[in-house]
Amino acid sequence: MQSLLKISDRAAAMKPSASIAAKKIVADLQAAGHQIVDLTIGEPNIATPAHIVDGALAAMRAGATHYTASAGEPALRRAIAAAIEQEKGLACGPDNIVVGCGAKQLIYEAFAATLNPGDEVIIPAPYWVSYPDIAFLHGGRPVIVRCGQDAGFKLTPAMLEAAITPSTRWLVLNSPNNPTGAVYSREELGKIAEVLLRHPHVWVMTDEIYEHLCYDGARAPSLVEVAPFLFERALVINGTSKAYAMTGWRIGYAAGPRPLIDVIVKMIGQSTTCASSVGQAAALVALTSDQACVGEAAAMYRARRDRMLAILADAPGLDLYTPSGAFYLYVGVSDLLGRMTPAGKLIETDLDFSLYLLEEAKVAVLDGGAYGLSPFLRLSFAASPAAVEAGSHAIVAACKALTGQPGLAAITAQAAASGDVING
Repeated sequence: MQSLLKISDRAAAMKPSASIAAKKIVADLQAAGHQIVDLTIGEPNIATPAHIVDGALAAMRAGATHYTASAGEPALRRAIAAAIEQEKGLACGPDNIVVGCGAKQLIYEAFAATLNPGDEVIIPAPYWVSYPDIAFLHGGRPVIVRCGQDAGFKLTPAMLEAAITPSTRWLVLNSPNNPTGAVYSREELGKIAEVLLRHPHVWVMTDEIYEHLCYDGARAPSLVEVAPFLFERALVINGTSKAYAMTGWRIGYAAGPRPLIDVIVKMIGQSTTCASSVGQAAALVALTSDQACVGEAAAMYRARRDRMLAILADAPGLDLYTPSGAFYLYVGVSDLLGRMTPAGKLIETDLDFSLYLLEEAKVAVLDGGAYGLSPFLRLSFAASPAAVEAGSHAIVAACKALTGQPGLAAITAQAAASGDVING
């Protein structure tokens, strides 16, 4: 008799990653013969720089193809610590560093190591899609704080203060932000640090995976750089995926106080054992060689950002926000809600609009609901220049094809201007 598999309640309740799910939908449609412009991608479309690949090949030929220490290769951990000290002025040694199979594993292990049932994790929205579900899977309760466009998509000190309770375990802070590209200034981080100083039971996870992809003279300071006293209860998440186009190498790293790092290392020893030795060799080359490739990548993304913004400026109903970092636009679509597609379908939500783009314009994007704040769309300009060009023009045409009354936001604004009252 075949036994029935019993899935845990937490696993059953956990949602799949929206970005991974979107990638599969696009792949399935393309396999079926559809020509889809994919603007969902959260990774560079360029290859890993040749000198990094060459360094990995040399390491393999030299025998670097075996298990490493669970914390990571000592040389790589020293290089990470040195980079943190040089860039952030933060005293940090290799014992404060752990290397994982991507930054996502380290977030997962950190929550697994520290959360008990009922512990709260403050997550500003919009957020990277996996933060809430990883916290939930380990018994935590995600506390979502909506940070709208009027706040620059950033958490304010007042918002943070209001969200903290005796059960708060972590604050997750992501700058530059995915999906908005918002970057916190030193002053903004200083005010957040003042709130955290009053609540010593709250730890902070600062996700800095996009830190080197900033534009228009912006820089993404770290919270622990601005407030070094917080390092004793912080975990700094980073990796090589975005800045060095190394997503497939699966190398992330984290820096934090020794007691937390030690327990994460122990958990890695019981799960993946260690990150790929070859990936670690490549990461060592990436961090210790000429950094010109990072600047070149940032300049390339800025050009694609500017081109996407220029084209989309002709799209009626889109509310454009210029990101200071990462490689996404978070585009407001509230003025398109309530309109009709050429096929006679009513656009009621940002998800409806994203499906309209996929079905009619053959452009794949992600809706704001996946990131905890609607009605928006996330568009990636890490796609190829041809995809940025074609996808943006197709979106403009799709917006122009919508018919009907002005969207809900416009109706509300008109009513407010005239003194009318609309009851929700």
